[in-house]
Amino acid sequence: MNNKMRLVFFSASLVSIVFSGATFAQSTIDKVKSSGGITVAYRESSIPFSFLNDNGRPTGFGWEICGRIVDKVKQTAGLSVIEVKSQAVTSQNRIPLLQNGTVDIECGSTTNNSERGKQVSFATNYFYTGTRFLVKANSGIKDINSLKGKTVVSTTGTTNYQILRKLNTDSNLGFNLIGAKDHADAFLMVETGKADAFGMDDILLYGLRASSKNPAEFAVVGAPIQVEPYAIMIRKDDPSFKALVDGVLADLIKSGQFEEMYKKWFMSPIPPKGINLNAPMSKELKDNLKALSDKPAA
Repeated sequence: MNNKMRLVFFSASLVSIVFSGATFAQSTIDKVKSSGGITVAYRESSIPFSFLNDNGRPTGFGWEICGRIVDKVKQTAGLSVIEVKSQAVTSQNRIPLLQNGTVDIECGSTTNNSERGKQVSFATNYFYTGTRFLVKANSGIKDINSLKGKTVVSTTGTTNYQILRKLNTDSNLGFNLIGAKDHADAFLMVETGKADAFGMDDILLYGLRASSKNPAEFAVVGAPIQVEPYAIMIRKDDPSFKALVDGVLADLIKSGQFEEMYKKWFMSPIPPKGINLNAPMSKELKDNLKALSDKPAA
């Protein structure tokens, strides 16, 4: 390559880098204004936060809140019509897809913690949960100390998997930890005997148990290992969009609509099987409805 060709190549590369940087620096609201659409990420089996209904469409507590946020984005962007796209994500790809602009917001069951806060931003915490275990009811497993020599599954890419791996090593608990691609696959491993216990956020375990063919076959056991907040995930360094999302949540909370939505998804029969989780608000969540904090877990 001669010097002239090198100069042309360098110039083209520089232009590409500059425009690429500008794209990623664009605020979500400006992106919606220019494109006329927004892409919302959902989980396929995070009952009752984000999951597929009988028609294969996303639904749930988080998904409904996202709908309110989309309405506010439409109003703020000054659009008469907004195209809403949905994108399934997993524990492994949810952060990369948000960072690269494939999705614009994720309303699922993502823990707000300090490590993730280096890569993305989180809105006001809207749920609190702790890691426990789903087991066969006749397994004899009562808590984490009953797992020596057992196979434990957790969803790859979750904080639960990391916590269990560290506990197993640090406390020499002696269980075999394996990973599953999603919550439904992890539950299936317990159901079919490929794993003895599924370690995950307790509210998700209750949802999976309640929606199973025979809920009485399963039990959720053990004291919560670590209480963690869930929050809506957005791109980092986008203060205008974070303010919009936090504002929608604050309005829902102050108007009483948040509590009504909570009762709908956690204290009433929900699709697809009319199950009722009977999961009243935790003290942590009640406190945060007043504090409106986005404080991460450690």
